[in-house]
Amino acid sequence: MNEEKLIISAQELKQPSEEATKIFYDKIDTIAEELNRIMLGRPDIDRLIGLKNREMMENNSRNYLRFMGAIFHSYDPIVLVQTSLWAFRAYRAHGFYIEYWPANLDTTVQILKKELPEKVYKEIYPFFEWLIVNIPAFVIITDTMLKEESKPYEYI
Repeated sequence: MNEEKLIISAQELKQPSEEATKIFYDKIDTIAEELNRIMLGRPDIDRLIGLKNREMMENNSRNYLRFMGAIFHSYDPIVLVQTSLWAFRAYRAHGFYIEYWPANLDTTVQILKKELPEKVYKEIYPFFEWLIVNIPAFVIITDTMLKEESKPYEYI
């Protein structure tokens, strides 16, 4: 899969209603706190995020949930794809391991199911499902990006 195919698949997502977006926004801090509490409580947390990355992970939780709220408010498939790829590339470069994302996203979904009314959950879940399903594509694409970034520059 390439970036273009990710964008095509993201175009199939339906923007949540204004009401669902507002309810999600109102719960962001609670969801982020619970996500960080659960993730930091994992015995394998350092194996997922690398050493000395706990604060970065906590900031990521808050920022990623705010980003998702912004996406729900003004949905743009290109922004979703490009930002997801940027996050994968940037956090991997800081020592986060691929296994972090399924753990983080699965935990997020469990919290959303508990914290949000069922109607709201059903409107926003497809976005998180899309992220989960596309983790392998994000890995392949960012592997290529990281390899390109590590190549020495050629001068003409």
